[in-house]
Amino acid sequence: MTEDLVKNGMNAAEPTTGTASDAAGPVLRIDGARPLSREAVAAVNAVCDRAEDAPGPIKVVVQVSGTPQGEWPAGLTVSLVSKWERALRRLERLPAPTIAIADGDCGGPALDALLATDYCIATRSVRLVLPVGDGATWPGMALYRLARRGAGAAAVRRAVLFGTPVGFDDALALQLVDEPAADLTSALRLAGERAGDVPGAELAIRRQLMADAETTTFEEALGVHLAACDRVLRRAGAVA
Repeated sequence: MTEDLVKNGMNAAEPTTGTASDAAGPVLRIDGARPLSREAVAAVNAVCDRAEDAPGPIKVVVQVSGTPQGEWPAGLTVSLVSKWERALRRLERLPAPTIAIADGDCGGPALDALLATDYCIATRSVRLVLPVGDGATWPGMALYRLARRGAGAAAVRRAVLFGTPVGFDDALALQLVDEPAADLTSALRLAGERAGDVPGAELAIRRQLMADAETTTFEEALGVHLAACDRVLRRAGAVA
């Protein structure tokens, strides 16, 4: 699909869907240097459609790079930002593993998408950047996700308050990225190897249980976990 887009004169770095044999699943490419657009929202939703409609286990690879430069783009509206955030939330809840491949500076839409995935493979040139315009950092949901994962870390505070990039070593130490790769080719190969063939619904349930554990007491969580255990036992009995 990417080759067709290039032939038709579209920028292949624009958020698009495509396939890569090494990644073993659909690939979503997001260039954070490009302004947020309806096409970007549609691209994320298209990948989600494909993952949700897949007849069997599937992995979604999100390839990100680039960061906005200068002031906020003309024409950016809260309505468009809301649609973008809802699309990312859908990506975050997919019944499929989502793996980010990051290279170079990643900010704006690229950082948003990276932080919404389950696992991130990054080259050592990666820097996570909260864009700065009008003297302040962008207060979108990337800020929320960074704070959820490392609010007490100096590197995250500097990024959120001052727009200081989070370099690879800090990102790895804070588990904002999970694994290094020598280059993009190696990263794609690793993406194809990571995340086993877990049934999508089961993965989504465990992802939610893990997220809820941060704000739920043991007593409140027990019933939901027991229901998940019952689901597993019923499935095992059906298979047996």
